[in-house]
Amino acid sequence: MSRERTPFLVMAGLAGMLLLSPVQASIVLSEVLYDSTGSDNGNVFVELLGAPGTVLDNLLLEGINGSDGTVYRSIALSGVIPADGIFVIGDDSGDGTTLVAGSDLVAEVDFQNGPDSIVLRDLNGVLDALGYGDFTGAMFSGEGSAAPDAAAGSSLARFNPLLDTDNNLADFVVLDIPTPGTVPVAAVPLPPALLLFLSGMLGLVSISRKRVLAG
Repeated sequence: MSRERTPFLVMAGLAGMLLLSPVQASIVLSEVLYDSTGSDNGNVFVELLGAPGTVLDNLLLEGINGSDGTVYRSIALSGVIPADGIFVIGDDSGDGTTLVAGSDLVAEVDFQNGPDSIVLRDLNGVLDALGYGDFTGAMFSGEGSAAPDAAAGSSLARFNPLLDTDNNLADFVVLDIPTPGTVPVAAVPLPPALLLFLSGMLGLVSISRKRVLAG
């Protein structure tokens, strides 16, 4: 499924995030590729969206096993969300590098296929969670209803990264072509005054990401 890329909308949301206190500023799971075509090693990723400048220390990414609800993987995050608000965690190939271009952090993010859940938490509790697959007879740790289990090579991406309804089925869609470092969003109309303001901002801040292979 394809979605128009709308930099104006992203900038609008990030501008709003910057007006929030650090406690209020939300960080969400934006896109996840957990099953690559061929080997997952070094090819899968997790993408976060949040306010630029947000420090990710003390945040954890957890993989929750759908069969028994246990945490099978816990990843301590580090780093700072860059100016475009998009933070990509590329899977470690085994030598500290990743094949995911433009990654901001390299870590072991090879999460299991569904039914499983991925949870983002801080010291105070859960910030966001994504459950995917058929949870009939399984333990769901996501939000609302589960997102579909994406086929190999396809990712789950937030339909509108600036809207979290706390329902994975409504919030996430399957992307046939993963887009780490960019944000696929629905086209949402903006007021003319805000559109004019953001067009000026875009002249100063580029939404395009660096495309450097992490080394």
